[in-house]
Amino acid sequence: MSPAPPRLAIVLSHPVQYYSPWFRWMAARSSINLRVFYLWNAGVERTRDPQFGKTFAWDVDLLSGYEHEFVPNTARRPGTDHFAGLRNPTLTARLEAWRPDAVLVFGYNYASHLRLILWARLAGRPLIFRGDSHLLGRGKLPWSKRLPLSLLYRQFDAFACVGEANRDYFLTCGVPPKKIFRVPHCVDRAFFTATSEALAEADRLRASLGLDGKRIILFAGKLVPAKQPRELLSAFIELAPVGTALVFVGDGEERSALETLAATHPDLPVRFLPFANQTEMPARYLLADLFSLPSRGHYETWGLAVNEAMHLGVPCLVSNRVGCQRDLVTDGETGWVFDPNQPGALTAALRRALGDLDHQAALFRARVATRIADYTYEAASSGLVRALGSLFPAS
Repeated sequence: MSPAPPRLAIVLSHPVQYYSPWFRWMAARSSINLRVFYLWNAGVERTRDPQFGKTFAWDVDLLSGYEHEFVPNTARRPGTDHFAGLRNPTLTARLEAWRPDAVLVFGYNYASHLRLILWARLAGRPLIFRGDSHLLGRGKLPWSKRLPLSLLYRQFDAFACVGEANRDYFLTCGVPPKKIFRVPHCVDRAFFTATSEALAEADRLRASLGLDGKRIILFAGKLVPAKQPRELLSAFIELAPVGTALVFVGDGEERSALETLAATHPDLPVRFLPFANQTEMPARYLLADLFSLPSRGHYETWGLAVNEAMHLGVPCLVSNRVGCQRDLVTDGETGWVFDPNQPGALTAALRRALGDLDHQAALFRARVATRIADYTYEAASSGLVRALGSLFPAS
């Protein structure tokens, strides 16, 4: 008689458009018996995002196809922007009632997480950690941070590592290599596919923007300083590339400054599209010949927009502070990379990218397709199964 599949409780702050399809995939296709415990209802209920400056709910199905429950959040001000924003006093009782063999925890930054870790240690429940922090742009981690992180991570039995920069972070914090398992950050490949509907919508958008026949550079995301949209616009203005347009998709505090700067160069085709919900994004990526994510600092822990663009065949220009860069964007091969601390580096990288696309666009697209092929729910699930297997070695 074969053993029962392991029961895995997954604790996540709220339904997320990147993770719900993965949970659905695992429930249907993997050997894991899972239930997701959500600590807040953002994403399925209309919630204000302060960086987008919008109140919205995602327009894709986040809840069907897998077991889940919402644990009541009693926080006075619910949210993921502060430690007390997730306060779920019944979480451990709910977990105990379901009796998981192990618990996968996304993050540790909230009151409920620390109570959960204490409960798991006392109850003898193995813990798997999922996070995507890195040290890019931060130099060495000071002892004042490394020591408490090292003590915290000792409470976990395995680590679901999203990529190379994340792996280096865990190693710096004292996590033994044998506890680290590759569970790559990924998106729903089937959703980010060039369907006839998405291609038709991209053509309609291009015509409505007056960009037929133009090569398009795309920025999509929150228009905030850390993502450097203004620096990207300045580089575009400096180069003034013939036959090329720059399109911004999104909203945020930088929007008005970008529009003002663009208006000073009316001869250059710069266009702005508002925040796009999930179902609208494939068509936006299909507008692009080049996608850019020029973030600075350690703000961009991964950059899943890069995964989305690459699944649709679009090469990317990113800074070397973007968490996915080492895994997905190799300079001159699957895209272009620059150092945001070097003056003029973004402009130089954009010039190189446009020059390469003049002569090798098909080659770059082929390399992009090959590189992104292993960043799928299947690959992530296989890594998670290996992590679970390390907790319950065969006797």
